[in-house]
Amino acid sequence: MTLVVGGHTHHQATTSVVVQRQTMKNFFKSILCLTLLAFSASLFASSHREAPLIADDPLADNTDLYVFRSPDENGMITIIANYVPFQLPQGGPNYYNFGQNIRYEIHVDNNAAISGDEITYRFTFKLVNEDPTTFFNIRLGKQNLKATYTLERSMDGGKSFQVIIRNGIVPPPNVGSRSISSGVGLNARYSDLVDKAITTSSTGEKIFCGTSDDPFFVDLGGIFDLGDAPRQGAKARDGVKCFNVSTIAIQVPIRTLLKKGAFYLPKNILDPDYVIGVWASASRPALRTLSKGKETHSGDWVQVSRLGMPLTNEAVIPIGYKDYWNALTPYQELGDTLLDNFFFNPELALYMDDALFGSAVPAFKQLRIQRKSLGSFDFGYGKDGLYGLKGNPALNGTALDDKVFGTLLLPGPGKARSVDLWPIFHTGAPNLPPYQLATGKGGNPLAPGKPFINNFLPNGGDMLRLNMAVPTTRRTDPNFSSLGLVQAAVMGLTHPKYKGNRSLEFIPNMDGFPNGRRLEDDVTRIELQAVSGVVLAAIGLWYDDFDGKNPVSTDLIDVLSYTTGVEKNDIAFKRTFPYVALPWAGDGKCGGTEVASTAATLANAQVGESSLLNIPKVVAAVYPNPIREDLTFNVKSQGENQIQIDLYDLNGRKISTITTSTVYEGENSIQAKLPLGLANGNYIARIIDKNGSVLQNVKLVKVN
Repeated sequence: MTLVVGGHTHHQATTSVVVQRQTMKNFFKSILCLTLLAFSASLFASSHREAPLIADDPLADNTDLYVFRSPDENGMITIIANYVPFQLPQGGPNYYNFGQNIRYEIHVDNNAAISGDEITYRFTFKLVNEDPTTFFNIRLGKQNLKATYTLERSMDGGKSFQVIIRNGIVPPPNVGSRSISSGVGLNARYSDLVDKAITTSSTGEKIFCGTSDDPFFVDLGGIFDLGDAPRQGAKARDGVKCFNVSTIAIQVPIRTLLKKGAFYLPKNILDPDYVIGVWASASRPALRTLSKGKETHSGDWVQVSRLGMPLTNEAVIPIGYKDYWNALTPYQELGDTLLDNFFFNPELALYMDDALFGSAVPAFKQLRIQRKSLGSFDFGYGKDGLYGLKGNPALNGTALDDKVFGTLLLPGPGKARSVDLWPIFHTGAPNLPPYQLATGKGGNPLAPGKPFINNFLPNGGDMLRLNMAVPTTRRTDPNFSSLGLVQAAVMGLTHPKYKGNRSLEFIPNMDGFPNGRRLEDDVTRIELQAVSGVVLAAIGLWYDDFDGKNPVSTDLIDVLSYTTGVEKNDIAFKRTFPYVALPWAGDGKCGGTEVASTAATLANAQVGESSLLNIPKVVAAVYPNPIREDLTFNVKSQGENQIQIDLYDLNGRKISTITTSTVYEGENSIQAKLPLGLANGNYIARIIDKNGSVLQNVKLVKVN
């Protein structure tokens, strides 16, 4: 793919990448062979494990990346890069730590005219054994494998590095109360150890390196069990609950991250000079030699892991190409036409299309893509999408015009998702039609609409892109939502404050994923909704059941109300830097399974086994629908259960609890009333059990 962007100089650099693509592929094949030899030893890990080679090297495994405006520090950006996934709190005697002989790096791109990083933060760690005479990790104030770090910063694209922190403090693993807080251990509170480890660099960045609760939340077991999320025969489970990760958190002034020459104040909330792209990586020396309990490292540094957007390598890139993807930088990836195809035609879209394999994944029944949007445009697997408009004057001046961004966003036939999924992961969205909310477009998706987001940075591939000019949505704001930009789009299209004009306005959650990524953002749900075409709908390419009047159709409601069943982290986040929660302790509730006695264990196991065979499952229908005031829920249950039915609007705000009731095995009839004064429109009735687990969402239509 040749990238030609009018008025920008970065096309030359990208073209050179394309010319060298075959050479680079051969190079990385050889590198992968070296890496496989270097790390062929089988290391225990239970992690996100997104690629075969990195699954054998957990110390260098990126798990997640977050980039957001600091909610309590105006003018600051927080970047969090997590490594060493799925750490057991009770994982002694060799507790998890950052690895030596690894370069952990955070990369920042802030200039669309130059291909490559402008800023790099490089962390390297050192481990010292303070007491080699004990097998305990902590004893009498001393720590085995005590970690410190050195932080270097490059502001010239990696040509030179300046040390800005030496001997940075890393808190010890949270072994347990005797090791941490008692007199025979460190005689300290763990929270105080974390606070003491927060350091300000010589150049003004605030830094924390240490163990934390894994902030990611997802039903890993369900997702990777052939898409069983939400689980059809069991309750959803947070697959990373009670596990820790190794966190590198850095809080950087916006002025530091701005490209050279940018004005210190943004022109508006979509200022293109305020867009940054961030990605993280881990690199090792190419060779590792083991000899008599010691190891040496030599050779050139080799990138073995990288991360930008969440779930890219896990759920978009096929297994056969995952290691190859990990070896590339985002800038090399942009010129790689092989990987592009997995975004133009993602595998997951096959299971959201009834004409293909939609029935094969029942959990995705609410997720359906547009096959005949506005009667004309087919975004199915291998279809043309908007490519049929190529050369049409209707594209003039839009982001799809060859004179504006070349063939970047409309590269050819059979690449339907080049206009939505591919830019989400590879370029960001420009503030040009069609990438504006459908408000004011009058049924023409190519017409100017309501400006929505500009995080366009087209000179690299997979990164987290953030427009730093977009204000922060307060975490206490009633409109704050884990659905990020999806929720902001819904509000922009439906909320009376925003839907009646095409003015540039801050809409709550415009600072959410995929405009950066906040800790609270439900990225799994958002990305599945995006694969199902929700971005296309937001810009006016409505779902197939659009009746020409109300774009909030059944298909759109289905997509917006879809949930995997895991919608928040297992523990609350901190309100101050580094924002991640403290790590789980080895002697706490997540430090293993409590055992009373053999007899009691067997008895409990028998009870648990019996209960698992009779999990109460609820299936509900409602009539009449549409509803004036009175309604009846017909509930079928596989066992006794206490349920609550809550009413939500399409912005995700809870309106009221309609009813609570005990249901029994078989059919149950539950009478209820809608709240007085409820406006006509579409709503969601959410049925939850006594534990707060979502059992089912039911669509309601209120009429006079």
